[in-house]
Amino acid sequence: MMSSRKVVELFYDVVSPYSWLGFEVCFLNRLILHTAFPPPPTLGNKPPGLVPNKFLYMTKDLDLLAKYCGVPLQPPSDVFEAMFQKGTLSAMRFVTAVQQQEKGGDKQVEQVSRELWRRIWSEDKDITEPASLSEAAKRAGLTDGEIQEVLKLSTSQEIKDKLKNTTEAALKYGAFGFPLLVCHIDGTPQMFFGSDRFELMAHCIGEKWLGPNPDNSAARL
Repeated sequence: MMSSRKVVELFYDVVSPYSWLGFEVCFLNRLILHTAFPPPPTLGNKPPGLVPNKFLYMTKDLDLLAKYCGVPLQPPSDVFEAMFQKGTLSAMRFVTAVQQQEKGGDKQVEQVSRELWRRIWSEDKDITEPASLSEAAKRAGLTDGEIQEVLKLSTSQEIKDKLKNTTEAALKYGAFGFPLLVCHIDGTPQMFFGSDRFELMAHCIGEKWLGPNPDNSAARL
C-alpha cells in the first residue's frame, strides 16, 4: 500500500480491541507502525465502555469485525477493570522498550504487541505485572536475557520520555483515540481514526484496497 512518497503510521495501544484489528490489517498490508499511549478522554467524550448503549453496540461490532478481519478476539470477563482500572501504561512502556532494543525491523514489536492483545482480548489474562509481560515476550520469541533487559529498560526515564513524545506526536495530528492512522503523501499528513477506514484511506492515497486480509495470511494468528 505504499510507494516511495507515501508513508502510513499507525499509533495504537494494546488496551484497545479496535487497535488490534487495525494493527493486524496494517501488518497484512505491510504498513509502518508506531506506538502511543492513549490521551485521556476529552470533555464530553466518554469512553464507549462507560456508555451502556455504546458498550452493547461495541460488543456486537467487535464480534463482527473480528470475524471479518480473522482476529481471535474475545472480550475479557471484566472489560471495565481491564481497560480503565488496570490500563496499559506498563505494557506500552514495555512495547516501547522492545522497539528501542530491536535492530533491523519491527518483528519483535509486532509479536510482543500481538501477544499482549491476545492475553487481554483473547485469554482474559493480566498485562500489567512484570511476570505477565515476561510471559507475553517469551511467547513472542524473546530470550530470558532479552526479557530482563527490556523489563529494566521499560522503567527508565528514557523510555517514559519516548512514549510520552510519541503520544504527543499523535495529539499534534489531532488524536482523540486509537487506532490512529496518519498517511504522509509528499510530506502532507492526513489523519484517519478507527479500524474501519482503510478503504477510504486507500482511496485518498490512490491505492487499491483488497480487503483486510488480501492474501489470507491471518490464519497465522
